[in-house]
Amino acid sequence: MDLKSKIILIYGPTASGKSKFAIELAKRINGEIINADSMQVYKELKILSARPSLKDYQNIRHHLYGFQSVKSDFSTGDWLKLTNKKILDLRQRKKVAILVGGTGLYFKALTNGLVNIPNIPIKFRTRIRSLHRKLGSKKFFSELLKIDPLIKDRIEMSDTQRCIRAYEVKLFTKRSIFNWFKNTRSAYEQKDFFKIYLDFPRNELLKRINLRAKDMIKNGAVSEVKKFTQLKVQKNKTANKAIGISEVRDYINKKIEINDVIEKISIKTRQYAKRQSTWARGNMQNWNKMNPIQLKNFLKNF
Repeated sequence: MDLKSKIILIYGPTASGKSKFAIELAKRINGEIINADSMQVYKELKILSARPSLKDYQNIRHHLYGFQSVKSDFSTGDWLKLTNKKILDLRQRKKVAILVGGTGLYFKALTNGLVNIPNIPIKFRTRIRSLHRKLGSKKFFSELLKIDPLIKDRIEMSDTQRCIRAYEVKLFTKRSIFNWFKNTRSAYEQKDFFKIYLDFPRNELLKRINLRAKDMIKNGAVSEVKKFTQLKVQKNKTANKAIGISEVRDYINKKIEINDVIEKISIKTRQYAKRQSTWARGNMQNWNKMNPIQLKNFLKNF
Protein backbone atom coordinates (compact mmCIF):
# COMPACT_ATOMS: atom_id res chain seq x y z
CA MET A 1 0.00 0.00 0.00
CA ASP A 2 1.45 3.37 -1.04
CA LEU A 3 0.71 5.90 1.69
CA LYS A 4 3.55 8.27 0.85
CA SER A 5 1.41 10.21 -1.62
CA LYS A 6 -1.46 10.59 0.87
CA ILE A 7 -2.38 12.90 3.72
CA ILE A 8 -3.01 10.46 6.56
CA LEU A 9 -5.76 11.22 9.07
CA ILE A 10 -5.95 9.36 12.39
CA TYR A 11 -9.00 9.91 14.60
CA GLY A 12 -10.28 8.05 17.64
CA PRO A 13 -11.65 8.50 21.15
CA THR A 14 -9.41 9.92 23.84
CA ALA A 15 -6.91 7.44 25.37
CA SER A 16 -7.21 5.05 22.40
CA GLY A 17 -3.49 5.22 21.56
CA LYS A 18 -3.72 7.52 18.52
CA SER A 19 -0.43 9.31 19.19
CA LYS A 20 1.56 6.12 19.74
CA PHE A 21 0.18 4.58 16.55
CA ALA A 22 0.90 7.79 14.59
CA ILE A 23 4.54 7.79 15.77
CA GLU A 24 5.03 4.14 14.79
CA LEU A 25 3.53 4.81 11.36
CA ALA A 26 5.59 7.99 10.89
CA LYS A 27 8.81 6.05 11.54
CA ARG A 28 7.95 3.60 8.79
CA ILE A 29 6.84 6.00 6.04
CA ASN A 30 9.03 9.10 6.56
CA GLY A 31 6.20 11.03 8.16
CA GLU A 32 5.78 13.99 10.48
CA ILE A 33 2.83 14.55 12.79
CA ILE A 34 0.39 17.47 12.81
CA ASN A 35 -1.88 18.00 15.81
CA ALA A 36 -5.64 17.76 15.29
CA ASP A 37 -6.73 18.14 18.92
CA SER A 38 -8.21 21.45 20.06
CA MET A 39 -6.78 21.27 23.60
CA GLN A 40 -3.28 20.15 22.70
CA VAL A 41 -2.62 23.47 20.96
CA TYR A 42 -2.36 25.22 24.36
CA LYS A 43 1.14 25.53 25.78
CA GLU A 44 -0.07 25.79 29.40
CA LEU A 45 -2.10 22.54 29.28
CA LYS A 46 0.51 19.86 28.67
CA ILE A 47 -0.66 17.33 31.27
CA LEU A 48 -4.44 17.81 31.16
CA SER A 49 -4.48 17.65 27.35
CA ALA A 50 -2.21 14.54 27.33
CA ARG A 51 0.22 16.14 24.91
CA PRO A 52 3.00 13.93 23.46
CA SER A 53 6.11 13.65 25.62
CA LEU A 54 9.58 15.10 25.00
CA LYS A 55 10.72 11.62 23.98
CA ASP A 56 7.93 11.48 21.37
CA TYR A 57 9.09 14.82 19.96
CA GLN A 58 12.67 13.55 19.76
CA ASN A 59 11.63 10.41 17.87
CA ILE A 60 9.40 12.10 15.28
CA ARG A 61 8.91 15.77 14.44
CA HIS A 62 5.58 17.15 15.72
CA HIS A 63 3.74 20.31 14.63
CA LEU A 64 1.06 22.60 16.14
CA TYR A 65 1.42 21.29 19.71
CA GLY A 66 1.64 23.59 22.72
CA PHE A 67 2.12 26.88 20.85
CA GLN A 68 -1.07 28.81 21.64
CA SER A 69 -1.75 30.86 24.79
CA VAL A 70 -4.79 29.83 26.84
CA LYS A 71 -5.68 33.52 26.99
CA SER A 72 -6.22 33.71 23.23
CA ASP A 73 -9.02 32.52 20.99
CA PHE A 74 -8.14 29.75 18.55
CA SER A 75 -10.80 28.71 16.06
CA THR A 76 -11.20 25.80 13.66
CA GLY A 77 -10.46 28.31 10.89
CA ASP A 78 -7.19 29.30 12.57
CA TRP A 79 -6.22 25.63 12.83
CA LEU A 80 -7.09 24.96 9.19
CA LYS A 81 -4.94 27.85 7.89
CA LEU A 82 -1.92 26.68 9.89
CA THR A 83 -2.47 23.05 8.96
CA ASN A 84 -2.68 23.80 5.24
CA LYS A 85 0.67 25.61 5.49
CA LYS A 86 2.21 22.67 7.37
CA ILE A 87 0.94 20.14 4.82
CA LEU A 88 2.43 22.21 2.00
CA ASP A 89 5.76 22.48 3.86
CA LEU A 90 5.88 18.71 4.48
CA ARG A 91 5.08 17.92 0.86
CA GLN A 92 7.86 20.24 -0.31
CA ARG A 93 10.28 18.41 2.00
CA LYS A 94 9.06 15.01 0.70
CA LYS A 95 7.57 14.12 4.09
CA VAL A 96 4.22 12.43 4.71
CA ALA A 97 1.72 14.53 6.68
CA ILE A 98 0.07 12.50 9.45
CA LEU A 99 -2.74 14.33 11.26
CA VAL A 100 -3.74 12.86 14.59
CA GLY A 101 -6.29 13.97 17.18
CA GLY A 102 -9.77 13.71 18.55
CA THR A 103 -11.38 16.96 17.37
CA GLY A 104 -13.89 15.93 14.73
CA LEU A 105 -14.54 19.47 13.52
CA TYR A 106 -10.88 19.88 12.59
CA PHE A 107 -10.97 16.81 10.36
CA LYS A 108 -14.30 17.85 8.84
CA ALA A 109 -12.92 21.30 8.02
CA LEU A 110 -9.90 19.73 6.33
CA THR A 111 -11.79 17.13 4.29
CA ASN A 112 -14.99 19.06 3.49
CA GLY A 113 -13.88 22.67 3.72
CA LEU A 114 -14.82 25.35 6.21
CA VAL A 115 -18.04 27.32 5.92
CA ASN A 116 -17.13 30.95 5.28
CA ILE A 117 -20.01 32.54 7.19
CA PRO A 118 -19.47 36.25 8.01
CA ASN A 119 -18.65 37.05 11.61
CA ILE A 120 -21.83 37.66 13.57
CA PRO A 121 -21.56 40.39 16.27
CA ILE A 122 -21.52 39.06 19.82
CA LYS A 123 -24.47 41.30 20.81
CA PHE A 124 -26.56 39.79 18.03
CA ARG A 125 -25.61 36.24 19.07
CA THR A 126 -26.37 37.01 22.71
CA ARG A 127 -29.84 38.23 21.70
CA ILE A 128 -30.61 34.92 19.95
CA ARG A 129 -29.46 32.95 22.99
CA SER A 130 -31.71 35.06 25.20
CA LEU A 131 -34.59 34.36 22.83
CA HIS A 132 -33.95 30.61 23.12
CA ARG A 133 -34.04 30.82 26.91
CA LYS A 134 -37.24 32.87 26.79
CA LEU A 135 -39.14 30.65 24.32
CA GLY A 136 -37.81 27.25 25.35
CA SER A 137 -36.53 24.57 22.95
CA LYS A 138 -39.88 23.58 21.44
CA LYS A 139 -41.19 27.05 20.59
CA PHE A 140 -37.74 28.25 19.48
CA PHE A 141 -37.48 25.31 17.08
CA SER A 142 -40.94 26.08 15.72
CA GLU A 143 -39.87 29.69 15.02
CA LEU A 144 -36.65 28.45 13.43
CA LEU A 145 -38.64 26.25 11.04
CA LYS A 146 -40.68 29.26 9.97
CA ILE A 147 -37.68 31.39 9.07
CA ASP A 148 -35.54 28.55 7.69
CA PRO A 149 -37.52 25.53 6.35
CA LEU A 150 -34.27 23.97 5.08
CA ILE A 151 -33.40 22.83 8.60
CA LYS A 152 -36.31 20.36 8.61
CA ASP A 153 -35.05 16.77 9.13
CA ARG A 154 -31.47 18.10 9.28
CA ILE A 155 -31.31 19.52 12.79
CA GLU A 156 -32.89 17.96 15.86
CA MET A 157 -34.87 20.15 18.25
CA SER A 158 -32.75 18.79 21.11
CA ASP A 159 -29.54 20.02 19.48
CA THR A 160 -29.61 23.44 21.14
CA GLN A 161 -26.25 24.66 19.85
CA ARG A 162 -27.00 23.93 16.19
CA CYS A 163 -30.53 25.36 16.47
CA ILE A 164 -29.22 28.63 17.85
CA ARG A 165 -26.47 28.75 15.24
CA ALA A 166 -28.93 28.13 12.38
CA TYR A 167 -31.26 30.84 13.72
CA GLU A 168 -28.56 33.50 14.07
CA VAL A 169 -27.05 32.72 10.64
CA LYS A 170 -30.42 32.96 8.89
CA LEU A 171 -31.43 36.14 10.68
CA PHE A 172 -28.09 37.90 10.22
CA THR A 173 -27.10 36.79 6.69
CA LYS A 174 -30.61 36.26 5.23
CA ARG A 175 -29.37 32.87 3.97
CA SER A 176 -29.88 29.38 5.41
CA ILE A 177 -26.86 27.83 7.07
CA PHE A 178 -27.31 24.93 4.63
CA ASN A 179 -26.96 27.30 1.67
CA TRP A 180 -23.63 28.35 3.14
CA PHE A 181 -22.65 24.68 3.51
CA LYS A 182 -23.50 24.00 -0.13
CA ASN A 183 -20.79 26.32 -1.42
CA THR A 184 -18.09 24.93 0.85
CA ARG A 185 -15.17 22.96 -0.60
CA SER A 186 -11.96 21.43 0.68
CA ALA A 187 -8.60 22.50 -0.71
CA TYR A 188 -7.95 18.80 -1.39
CA GLU A 189 -9.54 15.94 -3.30
CA GLN A 190 -10.94 13.02 -1.30
CA LYS A 191 -8.41 10.72 -2.99
CA ASP A 192 -5.64 12.76 -1.31
CA PHE A 193 -6.59 11.34 2.10
CA PHE A 194 -6.14 8.00 3.81
CA LYS A 195 -8.46 7.99 6.82
CA ILE A 196 -8.09 5.77 9.89
CA TYR A 197 -10.56 5.57 12.77
CA LEU A 198 -9.28 3.78 15.88
CA ASP A 199 -12.10 1.61 17.14
CA PHE A 200 -10.97 0.57 20.60
CA PRO A 201 -12.98 -2.06 22.58
CA ARG A 202 -15.03 -0.10 25.12
CA ASN A 203 -14.06 -2.07 28.24
CA GLU A 204 -10.37 -1.73 27.44
CA LEU A 205 -10.82 1.97 26.64
CA LEU A 206 -12.43 2.61 30.03
CA LYS A 207 -9.44 1.01 31.78
CA ARG A 208 -7.07 3.22 29.80
CA ILE A 209 -9.12 6.32 30.65
CA ASN A 210 -9.03 5.51 34.39
CA LEU A 211 -5.29 4.93 34.25
CA ARG A 212 -4.74 8.21 32.39
CA ALA A 213 -6.67 10.14 35.06
CA LYS A 214 -4.41 8.69 37.77
CA ASP A 215 -1.29 9.45 35.73
CA MET A 216 -2.38 13.07 35.23
CA ILE A 217 -2.46 13.63 38.97
CA LYS A 218 0.82 11.76 39.48
CA ASN A 219 2.52 13.77 36.72
CA GLY A 220 1.61 17.21 38.07
CA ALA A 221 -1.93 18.17 37.04
CA VAL A 222 -2.48 19.99 40.34
CA SER A 223 0.53 22.23 39.77
CA GLU A 224 -0.58 22.84 36.17
CA VAL A 225 -4.05 23.96 37.26
CA LYS A 226 -2.59 26.25 39.94
CA LYS A 227 -0.50 28.00 37.27
CA PHE A 228 -3.50 28.12 34.93
CA THR A 229 -5.63 29.74 37.66
CA GLN A 230 -2.96 32.39 38.27
CA LEU A 231 -3.25 33.44 34.62
CA LYS A 232 -6.87 34.55 35.23
CA VAL A 233 -8.10 33.31 31.86
CA GLN A 234 -11.46 34.82 30.86
CA LYS A 235 -14.37 32.44 31.38
CA ASN A 236 -15.40 32.50 27.71
CA LYS A 237 -12.03 31.16 26.48
CA THR A 238 -12.02 27.62 25.09
CA ALA A 239 -9.15 26.46 27.31
CA ASN A 240 -11.47 26.58 30.34
CA LYS A 241 -13.31 23.59 28.89
CA ALA A 242 -10.32 21.29 29.35
CA ILE A 243 -11.34 18.24 31.38
CA GLY A 244 -9.77 18.37 34.83
CA ILE A 245 -9.53 22.11 35.42
CA SER A 246 -12.71 22.50 37.48
CA GLU A 247 -12.16 19.18 39.29
CA VAL A 248 -8.58 19.99 40.33
CA ARG A 249 -9.66 23.50 41.36
CA ASP A 250 -12.21 21.96 43.72
CA TYR A 251 -9.40 19.90 45.25
CA ILE A 252 -7.16 22.96 45.59
CA ASN A 253 -10.04 24.78 47.32
CA LYS A 254 -10.44 21.77 49.65
CA LYS A 255 -13.95 20.96 48.39
CA ILE A 256 -13.13 17.37 47.40
CA GLU A 257 -10.44 14.74 48.00
CA ILE A 258 -7.85 13.70 45.40
CA ASN A 259 -9.58 10.35 44.79
CA ASP A 260 -12.76 12.27 43.92
CA VAL A 261 -10.76 14.32 41.42
CA ILE A 262 -9.54 11.17 39.69
CA GLU A 263 -13.04 9.69 39.59
CA LYS A 264 -14.64 12.89 38.25
CA ILE A 265 -11.97 13.29 35.56
CA SER A 266 -12.49 9.64 34.56
CA ILE A 267 -16.27 10.11 34.30
CA LYS A 268 -15.97 13.29 32.22
CA THR A 269 -13.37 11.68 29.97
CA ARG A 270 -15.60 8.63 29.41
CA GLN A 271 -18.46 10.95 28.47
CA TYR A 272 -16.18 12.81 26.06
CA ALA A 273 -14.98 9.54 24.49
CA LYS A 274 -18.60 8.54 23.95
CA ARG A 275 -19.30 11.85 22.16
CA GLN A 276 -16.24 11.29 19.97
CA SER A 277 -17.49 7.82 19.01
CA THR A 278 -20.94 9.22 18.27
CA TRP A 279 -19.34 11.85 16.03
CA ALA A 280 -17.47 9.13 14.15
CA ARG A 281 -20.63 7.13 13.54
CA GLY A 282 -22.35 10.20 12.09
CA ASN A 283 -19.49 11.75 10.15
CA MET A 284 -16.87 9.10 9.41
CA GLN A 285 -18.69 6.24 7.73
CA ASN A 286 -16.13 6.15 4.90
CA TRP A 287 -13.08 5.97 7.19
CA ASN A 288 -11.00 2.77 7.62
CA LYS A 289 -12.16 1.43 10.96
CA MET A 290 -9.44 -0.51 12.78
CA ASN A 291 -9.25 -2.25 16.15
CA PRO A 292 -5.89 -2.76 17.98
CA ILE A 293 -5.16 -6.09 16.28
CA GLN A 294 -5.89 -4.63 12.85
CA LEU A 295 -3.62 -1.66 13.63
CA LYS A 296 -0.71 -4.00 14.41
CA ASN A 297 -1.29 -5.92 11.19
CA PHE A 298 -1.54 -2.65 9.29
CA LEU A 299 1.87 -1.51 10.54
CA LYS A 300 3.43 -4.79 9.40
CA ASN A 301 2.85 -3.67 5.79
CA PHE A 302 5.58 -1.03 6.10
